[in-house]
Amino acid sequence: MSAGSFVVQRIGRAATVEDLAPLAFAGYAHFTAMQVRGGQVRGLDLHLERLRSASVALFGQALSDDRVRSHLRAALAAGPADLSMTATVYSPAGEFTVAGADVELQLLVRTGAAASGPQGPLTLATVEHERVLPALKHVGEVAKTYFLREAVRQGFDDAAFVDRRGRLSEASIWNLAFWDGAAVVWPEAEMLGGTTMGIVRRQLDRLGIHQRSQAVTPADLPALAGAVVMNSWTPGVAVHRIGPARLPEAPAFLDLLHRAYQAEPLTAP
Repeated sequence: MSAGSFVVQRIGRAATVEDLAPLAFAGYAHFTAMQVRGGQVRGLDLHLERLRSASVALFGQALSDDRVRSHLRAALAAGPADLSMTATVYSPAGEFTVAGADVELQLLVRTGAAASGPQGPLTLATVEHERVLPALKHVGEVAKTYFLREAVRQGFDDAAFVDRRGRLSEASIWNLAFWDGAAVVWPEAEMLGGTTMGIVRRQLDRLGIHQRSQAVTPADLPALAGAVVMNSWTPGVAVHRIGPARLPEAPAFLDLLHRAYQAEPLTAP
C-alpha cells in the first residue's frame, strides 16, 4: 500500500487493509526508525541489535537479521534513494494474549519522506515521567504525545523527562546530551539508548573526545555549557532552555556531534 511518497510493506510485499486493520488497535509491538541516504543506513548493526533484543524481551524470540535485512531491501526498492524508514515487529496474536513460540513474528516496514529534524534552538518543559520498559523502543506511548502537546500549550517546543530521583533522562522522542566545555555529558538514568546516540558515542571515542555519564538534575543545568537533543532525524539540535534554566549556545559542541555522526559509514541493508 502506498500514499504519495509513503510505502508500507509486510513480509516484503505491499501491505493490505487486512494486514493493517489488526494493528490499528494494537499496542504491543516495538520498532526502530532510521534515515536512509543513497539507499544506505548509518548504524545498521545498532538497528538490527535493537530489533533482536526487544523481540526477545517482548516475545521470547526474534526474526533473523537476514530476514529483517531482506524486508528492508524490499521496502527500499519501492521508494527513492533518500527516505525515512520505520521497521515494526509485532505478533499476529496481538495484545492481551500470551502467544507461544509457534506464532511467527511479523515485520511491518514503512517509508516516507527523508527528514532532518527541526532547526532549533529548542525550549523544553520539564515533566516528571518515567517510561514503562524505558530500554525498549515500543509503541503505544500515549504519554509522550500528551506531554509534548502540554509543553507546546505552555509555550515550549517539547518536553524533557525527570525521573523520581530528580534526574533528567530523555525527551519525548529524543535523547539528551550536554556539554561542560571540555567533554560530552550523557545523562545517567533509565532511558532508551538511541541508535544515533550509539553512533555518536562510538565515533566520539574514535575521535578521542572525552565523554562521561553522570546524573544531571535541573539544578545542574546552569553550570553546563550547552545541550542538545538527538534522534534518528539528527545527531544534534541545540536546546537553549530546559524549564526555567537557560543554556548557552554551543556551536562547537553541535558541530562536534554532527562531525562524529558523519564519520559513521553508511551501510546497505
